[in-house]
Amino acid sequence: MQNFPVKLSLRIDWSEMDLFGHVNNVAYFKYIQAARVHYWELTGVAASFTETKIGPILLSTGCQFIKPLFYPGYIIVESRMEFMKTTSFGIHHRVLNEHSEVCAEAHDVIVTYDFNVNQKTLLQPAFIAAVEKIEGRTFTTSAD
Repeated sequence: MQNFPVKLSLRIDWSEMDLFGHVNNVAYFKYIQAARVHYWELTGVAASFTETKIGPILLSTGCQFIKPLFYPGYIIVESRMEFMKTTSFGIHHRVLNEHSEVCAEAHDVIVTYDFNVNQKTLLQPAFIAAVEKIEGRTFTTSAD
């Protein structure tokens, strides 16, 4: 079984319901975005961006919807680093309901971007070290 070391608890809001009485698919992407940013914050990349203007930019995201979510309720979004390449990385997320049932799985691909020169750049060593500490494992970066 895969380890998802980063967890974010969120409350389902009534405004996230759709006409059919369950959480709208757009809300899942909001949950995934919150988890993605939470992961970034834990690595320190969000704080270092202020000084360096080097940071993550979302290349792609996708979600497989497995079970509906309902209001009222709480969810936990679990996240883990899926891969690291020289300039990009992937995060795998699982959205669990209050019964710990997997309701959705999502995969992000993120590029490290230098906003000073408007181009992708190499993953920063401090970021790699922070991810390895969070994940409790070592990554070998492969070419993009």
